[in-house]
Amino acid sequence: MGKKGKREKKGKGAEKTAAKMERKVSRRAKKEEEDLEALIAEFQNLDAKKTQVIETSCPPPSPRLNGSLSAHPEKDELILFGGEYFNGQKTYLYNDLYVYNIRKNSWSKVEIPNPPPRRCAHQAAVVPTAGGQLWVFGGEFASPNGEQFYHYKDLWVLHLATKTWEQIKASGGPSGRSGHRMVACKRQLIIFGGFHESARDYIYYNDVYAFNLDSFAWSKLAPSGIGPAPRSGCQMATSPEGSVIIYGGYSKQRIKKDVDKGTLHTDMFLLKAEGAGKEEDKWAWSRLNPSGVKPTPRSGFSVAIGPNNRSLLFGGVHDEEEEESIEGDFFNDIYFYDMGKNRWFPGQLKGPKSEKRKRRRGRQAEAEGAEDQEMEKQRPQDPIEIVKEVVAEDGTVMTIKQVISGPAEEKERSESEEEEGEDGALGQQVEPCPRSNAMLAVKHGVLYVYGGMFEVGDRQFTLSDLYSIDLHKMEEWKVLVEMDPKAQEWLEESESDEDDDDTEGAEGGEEEEESSEEESEDEEGEEQHPSVQPGEQHADYLARTEQYWVKLARSNMGPDAKEKKVVKVAHAMAKTFYEDSV
Repeated sequence: MGKKGKREKKGKGAEKTAAKMERKVSRRAKKEEEDLEALIAEFQNLDAKKTQVIETSCPPPSPRLNGSLSAHPEKDELILFGGEYFNGQKTYLYNDLYVYNIRKNSWSKVEIPNPPPRRCAHQAAVVPTAGGQLWVFGGEFASPNGEQFYHYKDLWVLHLATKTWEQIKASGGPSGRSGHRMVACKRQLIIFGGFHESARDYIYYNDVYAFNLDSFAWSKLAPSGIGPAPRSGCQMATSPEGSVIIYGGYSKQRIKKDVDKGTLHTDMFLLKAEGAGKEEDKWAWSRLNPSGVKPTPRSGFSVAIGPNNRSLLFGGVHDEEEEESIEGDFFNDIYFYDMGKNRWFPGQLKGPKSEKRKRRRGRQAEAEGAEDQEMEKQRPQDPIEIVKEVVAEDGTVMTIKQVISGPAEEKERSESEEEEGEDGALGQQVEPCPRSNAMLAVKHGVLYVYGGMFEVGDRQFTLSDLYSIDLHKMEEWKVLVEMDPKAQEWLEESESDEDDDDTEGAEGGEEEEESSEEESEDEEGEEQHPSVQPGEQHADYLARTEQYWVKLARSNMGPDAKEKKVVKVAHAMAKTFYEDSV
């Protein structure tokens, strides 16, 4: 009893400290948020002019991160909402709605009257009620210079059948925040964590709220047991039994004036409703100690629920924080968590089966073995991680890691082992470049990855590519929308125009990106790249045109660039053009 009493007293003390910090942050943030409310209201006035639903076919959405991608519960569609984009000078926030048709591999933009204000780092959850509903809570709005923040605490629902937005006004909900997590659990929305930031202060949360989808009422849960420390950006998943699983996340704390220390959390917790449905308002935290291979520490990872009672984690970044700078190591791997077995394991690509059958037939028929030998010549001899460098329009070199798989090294392996080793051995395996803050959705057991960002030095690359992989087969990634390096816009701080209008900057990003993409396409046409001959292999094309690509790479990189690096970049540029052509 004594120990329990001490724990309860300590817990209450922590709650008081957190409440005190929240009041302090709220006071300092109030002035900032009042300034931004006027800008948000101006945007809402523009949105109010929309009086009817307009759905139009369109190119893929502009580059962005920290939006939400959700699978339609009844149709073969993905729904993209919101997000942000930073071009080096200004931050652009979005509240546009895009629908991706999976069968047609096409995008459409849906303009619906009275949408939620522009935001990023919000959360969205889909429920199958009444033809499908998309629920959106919280998130943040930033001033164009990225120095002021407004954190939302509003709740919205998009009725997918009627294409109408509705704001749900119910008291007793969470405070304004972003970076939180929200899941649909039976007939409730469960919200955990997040953070609130002003120019000078910040606070991270570990509170839990539930919104009842039948009564439309909020309740703050008070689970027993010791739960996770305050954090944002964690993994949150629901089990078929209605329990909630929390893994990882990020938080920071001030260790002295103007010095913050970040923490990458790697712990794992279970939030379970006690009473088997009879007392659903009683919840309990317990710590999980999973087996298997856990993800390496990271933040900015993206999460989704996969088939076979598994949740998954994709990408992210591990920042090495120095006193004056932060260097990030970005990831593009997948980790699965088996909720039934309480076990982590990494996702491994097996390679396409069609190629494996070709290899098997080649071994059985000696007369047809010449083709297999030719393929062996074109393949690298060992699995190699290469660095692919692509030159953007302004000459900046961005680095993308890719893996080239090699053939079997040991002939004495069994045939099944040999086939497994050769699954990915027929040339380069396509995969998304390493990134953080991407948007994920799973439909029919297929994972879709859209957008996100990575950094090269002080420059941020925001992505607009779309990849998919069948989680049942785990054979190969498919490229649905490719990344266009030349569409990247980056403006140095010295180029900024202080007289730019804030409103124009905050909503003009998409048009600027489209125009810059058109210009880059025009320039690409003028450069007259050597064309790829029908049936020509990449190695033959490179040998024939290498001099041209080296010259182009040198012109982009400048006369002081090292010859070895120029050749490396030239080969990467040639490969990108070759793959686009074929």
